[in-house]
Amino acid sequence: MRGVIDRHPFWSAVIFVVAAVLVWMIFAVWPDWLKDLIGRKKVFLNALFNGVTLGGLYFLVASGFTLIFGLMRNVNLAHGSLYLLGGYVGYVAAEVTGLWLLAFPVAFILVAAFGILLQFFVFRRMEGQDLRQTLVTIGISIVMADLMLWIWGGDFYNITPPEWLSGPMTTFFVTTVKRSGDLVFLKYPLVRIVIFAASVVVGIGMWLLLNRTRIGMLIRAGVDDRDMLSATGARIQLVFVGVFAFGAGLAGVAGVVGGTFQSLAPGEDVRFLLASLVVVIVGGMGSIPGAALGALIIGLAEQFGSVYFPTYAVVLTFLIMVAVLAFRPQGLMGRS
Repeated sequence: MRGVIDRHPFWSAVIFVVAAVLVWMIFAVWPDWLKDLIGRKKVFLNALFNGVTLGGLYFLVASGFTLIFGLMRNVNLAHGSLYLLGGYVGYVAAEVTGLWLLAFPVAFILVAAFGILLQFFVFRRMEGQDLRQTLVTIGISIVMADLMLWIWGGDFYNITPPEWLSGPMTTFFVTTVKRSGDLVFLKYPLVRIVIFAASVVVGIGMWLLLNRTRIGMLIRAGVDDRDMLSATGARIQLVFVGVFAFGAGLAGVAGVVGGTFQSLAPGEDVRFLLASLVVVIVGGMGSIPGAALGALIIGLAEQFGSVYFPTYAVVLTFLIMVAVLAFRPQGLMGRS
């Protein structure tokens, strides 16, 4: 940290000031001039929390994508279809059994199994052929979209969480002060907070797996020099199949998460594929911390943009991507 500050003193000071102002805006009681400037504090806090929780969802989708695309160099443009498939499978599992938690392992296992088929029948036969992988996976995503439309129709589906996760949770963030002097605290959906906490746990677990275990060492070594690792006797193809299955399974789990606090419908596959691409580009290919940072930035940009700049909300995320590509093409936390 000290080295980063020494190399970039100006930007470090800017980040520190912005962080201090943001912390003050979150915890302080807003004066009237600030309310007149940007509106009520409740709206600001809701946009902030919605952006953070949306970032958690984007991270679940993009982390699987960055494993497959950033580490293994497999161009899987059917990743958004894996997300939507996982959401539909989780919806069916939850409706049939009545168990919301069961939707997660069911979606993970079935979508991971489909990912194994993709790796074995598609990507293994096209290693190093980026253009062919791109065209084939686009075709697969179109076929999957039509099949899911045929099976589930064009309706919107929501996965209902259990009763213990339903309803709002009273936080310790003050939104306003009544005339009587009583404090009004922000209420926020408990399910979003729990899901965000779970995404943080998943992110930490993935980082530890890649950087502190023998399997992670094999994955990173196989990406850097596959032939040398194969010469040591390691079963590199089995490792890569496992990584692809895990990345696909994460997309399936993300589909259940998205269906819980948003909705499932045709077109969501394209939306989350584009979001994954933007997150990976902003954060840096192959970097789990980069995927987390990129997902947080894009989630906050979307939510604050929709509240304060509704006309330009869609453009805002792509402006961030263009700025990152212009000044740091490898991504904020990508390797140079």
